[in-house]
Amino acid sequence: MSIEAAIDALVTVLGDRLSLSKSDLVAHGQSETHFDPTPPDAVAYPRNTAEVSQIVTLCAQHHCPVVGYGAGTSLEGHTLATQGGITIDFRDMSQVLEVHSADMTVRVQPGITREALNEDLRATGLFFPVDPGANASLGGMAATRASGTTAVRYGTMRDNVMALEVVLADGRIIRTGSGARKSSAGYDLTALMVGSEGTLGLITELTLKLQGQPEAIAAATCAFDTIEAAVQAVTATITMGIPMARIEFLDAASVAAVNAYSKADFPVTPHLVVEFHGSDAGVAEQAERFGDIAQDCGGSAFSWAAKPEDRTRLWQMRHHAYWAILASRKGATAIVTDVCVPFSRLAQAVAETQADIDSSAIPAPILGHVGDGNFHAILLIDPECTTEKRAAMDLSARMAKRALALGGTVTGEHGVGLGKLDYMAAEHGAGWDVMAQIKRALDPLNVLNPGKVVRLN
Repeated sequence: MSIEAAIDALVTVLGDRLSLSKSDLVAHGQSETHFDPTPPDAVAYPRNTAEVSQIVTLCAQHHCPVVGYGAGTSLEGHTLATQGGITIDFRDMSQVLEVHSADMTVRVQPGITREALNEDLRATGLFFPVDPGANASLGGMAATRASGTTAVRYGTMRDNVMALEVVLADGRIIRTGSGARKSSAGYDLTALMVGSEGTLGLITELTLKLQGQPEAIAAATCAFDTIEAAVQAVTATITMGIPMARIEFLDAASVAAVNAYSKADFPVTPHLVVEFHGSDAGVAEQAERFGDIAQDCGGSAFSWAAKPEDRTRLWQMRHHAYWAILASRKGATAIVTDVCVPFSRLAQAVAETQADIDSSAIPAPILGHVGDGNFHAILLIDPECTTEKRAAMDLSARMAKRALALGGTVTGEHGVGLGKLDYMAAEHGAGWDVMAQIKRALDPLNVLNPGKVVRLN
């Protein structure tokens, strides 16, 4: 490996768009959560696919690691340059390339964020529905197979990416998928790349499905006395076939943190936050049916919002929850973990997780996208206290093992990165070895985001 030689070669390609400044390196070596900083040796800012191909080709020649970087909002250390090398930041590849309104698709570069895309689409009557909460880049969302609050209705990135342009580990540029809504032509390379976390290729272009802006939208918060009652309301709503656009859960500790952070006055009990999309009549009917179910389960303190500004304020409780929870313990850092279980096992998984947390000294509010069986625990620890970190990691491990025992997965949306590597063998068995074989076949020098998703040693 010769990182220095790779940097020398890249300077001739990128000039001052290859940054060696300490502040740039430090910024790209940070994690949103508890992982130790690991800055790269240089940060490259390409402007097009050809430059990405040149960067990767030169890095491969010098066996220099390459890590893709979007908005840096991932939670499992995906973008950390644990072996040094070059970080490719896609901030200068952030254009909407083409909107096909009749096909309800859009072609974009990977650096554009979901909020910027939807702002650009506003006049078309279309929108991109996947909302992980953070204003993440579309390339990063595809690479981590992100989902979020709207997955219960619109699906995850897996369901919304139709085609990709990808630079492989040897610099080759390939296109996967097409503008057609379905295909049976060969291996599904698009699906292989979505969720590969930059270990098999770097995404340089995406074709995405769009949705029509709904005629009417209504949102609400609803308080419950217990976690079990809130989850029961979710279960009943889903099994009755009420088409929710979002259905989110926050426990009492999460609500208390939001109140303190945003100067809100929600009752400090478990809450559901819901949203309905459709026609005026359809939304009214759905809201009424949900209200009946929630009341039957003990729901109270309903707060409805139909105006965009009112919905935005209401959803701030969920979208600001992470930062509110982090602020609730001064000086804390967070081990943020997620699991996903079959819907029928959700109540059991949440209740047993809450019991684990109650018997621990670690504050760990629970929240999540319970409409698809996915929930999170934000484990707050003193970053200087190794005892607390061990206790939090033990809590996280028990959540993962419980999810597997209930027929679920150790991560519903955060991805593997560094944080979930230790659970991959238990979840996938021999399938994890197959993933490693695919990695070796496409990246024999292990230059693309080494140390993530699979272990090759």
